[in-house]
Amino acid sequence: MKVLVIGGAGYIGSHTVYELIRAGHEVVVMDNLSTGYKEFVHKNAKFYLGDITNKEDLTRVFKEECDIKPFDVVMHFAAKLIVPESVKQPLEYYHNNVEGVRLMLEVMTEFHIKNVVFSSTAAVYGDSKKGICEEDDPCDPINPYGASKYASENMIKWVCNAYDMHYCIFRYFNVAGADASLEIGLKKDVLTHLIPVAIQAGLKIRDHMDIFGDDYDTKDGTCIRDYIHVSDLAYAHVLGAEYLVKNKKSLLVNLGSNEGYSVKEVVDVVRKYLPVDYRIAPRRDGDPAKLIASNKKARELLGWSPKYKLEDMVKSDLAFRKKINNK
Repeated sequence: MKVLVIGGAGYIGSHTVYELIRAGHEVVVMDNLSTGYKEFVHKNAKFYLGDITNKEDLTRVFKEECDIKPFDVVMHFAAKLIVPESVKQPLEYYHNNVEGVRLMLEVMTEFHIKNVVFSSTAAVYGDSKKGICEEDDPCDPINPYGASKYASENMIKWVCNAYDMHYCIFRYFNVAGADASLEIGLKKDVLTHLIPVAIQAGLKIRDHMDIFGDDYDTKDGTCIRDYIHVSDLAYAHVLGAEYLVKNKKSLLVNLGSNEGYSVKEVVDVVRKYLPVDYRIAPRRDGDPAKLIASNKKARELLGWSPKYKLEDMVKSDLAFRKKINNK
C-alpha cells in the first residue's frame, strides 16, 4: 500500500509510520511540526511540511504524489487533543479538528482516494454510565475535544457514503510507552499524559505531580481509565488500513485493553521504579469518573489484541525519558 500519514511526525503518527514501514508499505508523511518532530519521521518515509487546515498544502502533497502513484489510504493523526485546553479554546479545537478533516476529505474526493483511517477517541462516549464503552453505545461528549472528534466521525461517514469511499475509525483512550528502538516516543514541552508526568516526577524533572480529584465514585476515588501501548495502537492502524484495501468495507472499532486502572494504581506501578511525590488537586473540567474501551470488535474484525501491559508502558516510557533527558 501507499499511505499518506497526516500528523506522521507526532507521537502516535510517528509510531504508526514505523509499523507501516516494518510491514513493507510505502509511506508519505505530512505534518506542520506544531507538536511533532522532523527527526521522528522514519528515514524511509517521504516528508512534506504542511498544515491540514490549509487546502493549498494538502493539494500540493496529493498532486505531487498522486501524479507518481495514487494513495491507497490516507491516515489522520492531526488533531489537537488536550481535554482541559479544549474547554478553554473550543474555537481552535473545532477549526483544527473539524475543518482540517473537512478539507482533507474534500481533497481526497478531488483525487479519488477511497480509503481513510481516522484516529478518534473514546471521549466521544462522554460520561459513560456503564464504565466500559462499546461501539454501539450512545455518544454524548462532555468536552469540546470529544465533541469535535464526534463531529468529524459523522462527517467522514456521510462523505464516504456520498462518494463511495470507506473508513476505518478507531476510538481509544490513554496511549503510553515508546517504540522498542527508543528512536521515538512522547516528547512535548508540556506533558499532560499521566504515565510520563508520573515518571517526570519520579525523575525529579518536576518536583511533584497532581492527581486531579480523589472524590470520584470509584474504588479509590481517582479516575479510572483504559491504557494502551503506543506500539499496539500503531499496529492496529496498519491492520485497519489493510482491512479497508482488502475488504472495501468500512468499520468503526474501539482499541482498548478491556481493563481499567485508577490514577493511583498507575502511580503505584511507576513507584515500583521511581519515588513519585503526588498531591491531590481539584477535579478538572470535562473529566468523567470511569472510561474503559471494549476491544471485542477489534479482536473479531482485525484479529487485534494488545500485547503490552501497563508495566511495559511504564518501562518503555521511562527508558525513552532517560534517553532524551541525558542528551
